[in-house]
Amino acid sequence: MKKALITGVTGQDGAYLSKYLLSLGYQVHGIKRRSSLINTSRIDDIYEEPEESKNFILHYGDLTDSNNILRLINEIEPDEIYNLAAQSHVQVSFETAEYTANSDAFGVLRFLEAIRNLDMVNDVKFYQASTSELYGKVQEIPQSEKTPFYPRSPYGVAKLYGYWITINYRESYGMHASNGILFNHESPLRGETFVTQKIILGLVDIFLGKKNSIRLGNLGAQRDWGHARDFVKGMHKIVQQKHPSDYVLATGRLESVKSFIEIALDYFGEKVAWEGSGIDEVGILESSNKKIIQVDERYFRPAEVELLVGDYTKAKKELGWEPETKLEQLIKEMLESAIISKGGSTDLLKNV
Repeated sequence: MKKALITGVTGQDGAYLSKYLLSLGYQVHGIKRRSSLINTSRIDDIYEEPEESKNFILHYGDLTDSNNILRLINEIEPDEIYNLAAQSHVQVSFETAEYTANSDAFGVLRFLEAIRNLDMVNDVKFYQASTSELYGKVQEIPQSEKTPFYPRSPYGVAKLYGYWITINYRESYGMHASNGILFNHESPLRGETFVTQKIILGLVDIFLGKKNSIRLGNLGAQRDWGHARDFVKGMHKIVQQKHPSDYVLATGRLESVKSFIEIALDYFGEKVAWEGSGIDEVGILESSNKKIIQVDERYFRPAEVELLVGDYTKAKKELGWEPETKLEQLIKEMLESAIISKGGSTDLLKNV
């Protein structure tokens, strides 16, 4: 039985990856931060199942604690480590820049150093969760493994350190250490402060009569959105390669925040008309003339990333990986999950 150690196990990607690895027969060890609030909702279904729990084990830990990381790796002796933990909210990274660097940059170094100091270089395969935010102010369209980086946030800069230190340890010490440069990936498990989930939950509240409008930032931002369920399979494939390398995982499809809203509204049998520009732009339901989308400059980033779309040719060729879920299906899943979580009926959706 292979053993995997996953940081960020209570997050969206950690939950999907844990379930996928368990289905493959792994013993999964997850690291979670200590909190006064219970934050295991995404993994409760596998943690509480008696038949699964013996193969799914949680440990307390933190990317900022070197001794803790060293001890856990030494005790668990994992075959694979997936470093998914991070301060992952781009906007928040501008307000918590030092903490973001400490966890997202030096946290990677702490794991690599632990592997080296424990003399486990030949025993452990390491996966680092990189991000499309590395590209920031994009230098070419679409972005591939060869595209120059230009991060535009403390989050992106910290992740850039994590990316290069992974490569440095691979080349310096012969580690099986790889980066997955993942473009935006969403799911019903996405955190409420991320724009996709904020849109989904907001629209459901509007159509349940619980809310009047949603306040958002840059409506013109364009992203490459895929399903986290598909992307964790790519992570696993990366780690299984004979030789470590770095891979873009993406869908190659570019849509704006406005387009995301329009696709979601179509499931309600509604359309939106856009009026105004900049901070004065609003989205109006055509059926009722109700303003449901407003722009709030508080959600603008100090340095915006306008466009991200990935070229996953290398992953398709070398890993045999490609996304399985279309954006429309992803949005449908998120809407259905949100409606159920709020006590509504999926009959609220007209075009399914």
